[in-house]
Amino acid sequence: MEIKIIKEDKKQFLDLLLLADESESMIDKYLERGEMFALYDNELRSICVVKRESSDTCELKNIATYEKWHGMGYGSKLIRFISEFYRDKYNYIIVGTGDVPSAIHFYEKNSFHISDRIYNFFIDNYDHPMFENEVQLVDMVYLKKEL
Repeated sequence: MEIKIIKEDKKQFLDLLLLADESESMIDKYLERGEMFALYDNELRSICVVKRESSDTCELKNIATYEKWHGMGYGSKLIRFISEFYRDKYNYIIVGTGDVPSAIHFYEKNSFHISDRIYNFFIDNYDHPMFENEVQLVDMVYLKKEL
């Protein structure tokens, strides 16, 4: 297994990025300003984008694993890697996700804790209804982890 930092041609990973954020225009807002990490286990399995939020906080903007590799720990391995990677640069990492129990559980098992909520985020910022596990996304739940 290998994790690579992707510095160029980040759009080549758009198919995977769209699994976590189905709006290309939203991805475009952070993709070039963020650092991208790709996890390979013989082939590409997972990807994430992290950007600076403030002097002491970075934000995990996108993390996605191809569906056939879900439940095998690749997303958690990426989170452990970036947590260590940013430990000396930031005090915290935050992530926003839909108010879906499975997503929140994933982050909580990776040492994140719910810290904030933006009501109606998905309704106000996307031009179509979004669903995860057959649940319509309405609010954005933010979780925070100390590095």
